[in-house]
Amino acid sequence: MKREVETSLTQNIFRVLLALFMIYAGFSHLSFNRIEFQAQVPDWVPLSKNLVVILSGIVEMILGLALLFWKRQRAIMGWALAIFFVLIFPGNVAQYLDGKDGFGALDSDRARLIRLFFQPVLIAWALWSSGAWKAWRNSKK
Repeated sequence: MKREVETSLTQNIFRVLLALFMIYAGFSHLSFNRIEFQAQVPDWVPLSKNLVVILSGIVEMILGLALLFWKRQRAIMGWALAIFFVLIFPGNVAQYLDGKDGFGALDSDRARLIRLFFQPVLIAWALWSSGAWKAWRNSKK
């Protein structure tokens, strides 16, 4: 896979927005939303919920910073972020199945269910805005 791929202005704007969102979300894991994020950690995870939230927050900030500043590895960072979104999806499913409230707005089964449908959007956003999907397709030619 070609490491550095050309992206459009629109892709770059959306990549920067996603990166900033990830940095903000990671910071919120470590500070003011730590308890809210613990509701997403499934009970079957064999680690402390607090530790999982802290570690995932650090990973989110690293991925966001890398997506923002590491131009030569942008496509790889897009794949890494997409994989991260896949890995955290079971936590969102568990929050829905267990009926755990979170973030004020996730206070009903309907709201928690609707949220599940945004995970594929985040995955597509990471792959498209970073040029990862385009780089992968071009490597197949």
